[in-house]
Amino acid sequence: MKPINDGHVAEPGLAVVEVAAADDETAFAVQELLATRWAIAPADRTTHEPGEPGVRLRCYLDMRQAARPVDEEGIRGDMDAAGTGAEHLASKP
Repeated sequence: MKPINDGHVAEPGLAVVEVAAADDETAFAVQELLATRWAIAPADRTTHEPGEPGVRLRCYLDMRQAARPVDEEGIRGDMDAAGTGAEHLASKP
């Protein structure tokens, strides 16, 4: 994974969350759990390092902002990686 940028943790309430999980489904479930509480810039894929178990996922969290609700079409207004507020599909039950 790329190094963490100073801007990602420049203020209190900003965090970089790295998830290690056995599979993609578990990693994305953890990310979605975080997204139900706070605004996030979600990862769209996981990575696998040769010789290391499982997969990794990195998302960016802004604890200063509550998560935006999911609308009737399953669209959540979370932040994108650039922090622009682009909409992302939320997982549907």
